[in-house]
Amino acid sequence: MAFPTSVNDQITDSVTQANVEVLGDAPAMSMGNLFQATSQALGNAAHNATSAQQQTAVTAQAATTMGVATLYSLDTASTGKATSAILQSKVAGLN
Repeated sequence: MAFPTSVNDQITDSVTQANVEVLGDAPAMSMGNLFQATSQALGNAAHNATSAQQQTAVTAQAATTMGVATLYSLDTASTGKATSAILQSKVAGLN
């Protein structure tokens, strides 16, 4: 210490050393926090991308299923419509 105090020099030196250690550790702690926050953000981004791909695949599968079902039902619907028109015209001709 630069000037005499009523506190023991060993105490003031140990407090000074502790304060210097805290100041010395601060850059490393801040970089550690930055790296951890960045890695968590990247992990969340990867998880979100995977989830979006899964949801897109489910949506594409549902759209394909509906498209195939529509294609299979087209000839049945057109046949039913034509048959209905033929039967209505014959019934109308009998009256």
